Amino acid sequence: MKRNASAHWAGSGKEGKGSLTTQSTTLNQTQYSYSSRFEEGIGTNPEELIGAAHAGCFSMKLSFIIGAAGFTPETIDTKAIVNLENGSIDKIHLEVSAKIPGANAEQFQTWAADAKANCPVSKLFNAEISMEAHLI
Repeated sequence: MKRNASAHWAGSGKEGKGSLTTQSTTLNQTQYSYSSRFEEGIGTNPEELIGAAHAGCFSMKLSFIIGAAGFTPETIDTKAIVNLENGSIDKIHLEVSAKIPGANAEQFQTWAADAKANCPVSKLFNAEISMEAHLI
């Protein structure tokens, strides 16, 4: 399986602007700029998209792990906080809460740790990945 996305950029790093388009067109010429990346400008940015990819991948992997253990998650909510420091993404913090009928906290912590270590996006990063996991 291969997926793709593309970027178009025009102008200098600080004054220029660009757009991102994904194969599915979920992002279709979505704007990004210095302002949307380093300030509070309108548009998206690479770190936000990395966070979305990581949160989505982790949640799906966790669901598969829970299913393999014989449980069905009612909900899994994950937030990925991506830290960009000195030109490098050095940390990603996952905040996850899940409602899993019949599961206990110890099982959930084991499953969450497995998903953190083994979701394909986690494996991609050369960054510290931390996590808070709460069974609700």
